[in-house]
Amino acid sequence: MSFRIAPSPHGHNQRTTSEMMRWVCYALVPGVLLQSFFFGPGIWFQIILALGTAVLAEMACTVARDRPAFSALRDNTAIVTAILLAISIPSLAPWWVIVIGTLFAIVVVKHVYGGMGQNLFNPAMAGYVLLLISFPVQMTNWLPVSTISEHSLTLWQTLHTIVFEYTPAGYSVEQLRAGIDGVTMATPLDTIKTELTRGYTLTEIYQGPEFSYFAGAGWQWINLGFLVGGLLLIQQRIISWHIPLGFLGGLCIPAFIAHIFAPDLMPGPIVHALSGATMLGAFFIATDPVSAATSNRGRVIFGLLIGFLIFVIRSWGGYPDAVAFAVLLANMCVPLIDRYTRPVVYGHGD
Repeated sequence: MSFRIAPSPHGHNQRTTSEMMRWVCYALVPGVLLQSFFFGPGIWFQIILALGTAVLAEMACTVARDRPAFSALRDNTAIVTAILLAISIPSLAPWWVIVIGTLFAIVVVKHVYGGMGQNLFNPAMAGYVLLLISFPVQMTNWLPVSTISEHSLTLWQTLHTIVFEYTPAGYSVEQLRAGIDGVTMATPLDTIKTELTRGYTLTEIYQGPEFSYFAGAGWQWINLGFLVGGLLLIQQRIISWHIPLGFLGGLCIPAFIAHIFAPDLMPGPIVHALSGATMLGAFFIATDPVSAATSNRGRVIFGLLIGFLIFVIRSWGGYPDAVAFAVLLANMCVPLIDRYTRPVVYGHGD
């Protein structure tokens, strides 16, 4: 994730990129803490691995371009990219998964296109999609949340599992996923998609242990944590409200309409809003101004497009979450969006 401050006709954010990135890290704290609580300490090892890989890759690419090794680290953009990717993958994913994803995000997606401010795609999401397509088994091995899990790992057991892909007792990650009565647990969105194809209604699906008051057990609180952090970024004027509002509107409005017509087949807007990476995507991923639209009107359209694509892919596509795919597809449309939403300079026509 790389930030540049886009010009505005009504004012300017005078904060440096480094300061803005620090605020993004601060705002991620509530969601990351909740994710650690519900999915265990593995997330911290993933973050450490991602940070180490990102720093080394950033320094290597900077040296290769005949620049001081530490100069590129001062903007903190590589750190934010690393954290966003680390918290997007399963907490017990093998160590090499996050290393490959981070290397791809920093070296290929960011530096091949010229470094900070030049990347066409969101680096963290491009890295995530590479991992999901290349290593689908490792990228879908999400553990059941701690409140319904039969297994609890210590720090040492967690580290051992990430490094060797099995616990000291010999359990594989697949065995750890065995939840209530030995039934393998999936993410709530994956459960909805799978069980609907088997003929169950949403009313029946929501009776499962993966679901709680409003959406998926654990996932709803993680999303609320990222919502709190996102509102902090808006309050601090690190991001504007246009993309998050468009994002959530583009997802929740179609979900609301579809739920009215097919309440037993189409999840409602609250389930969509509090599941998967919705709030992380709305406030921390889609708002990357390098790969997003530049004008306020364009940002709303950009957000609407992402939200609508997420709804379509979740409802009829092959991937249950779809935030990463929707963001990358919308990144492709940014030149077109900017072409038709760029403000006209006073005194000049089209």
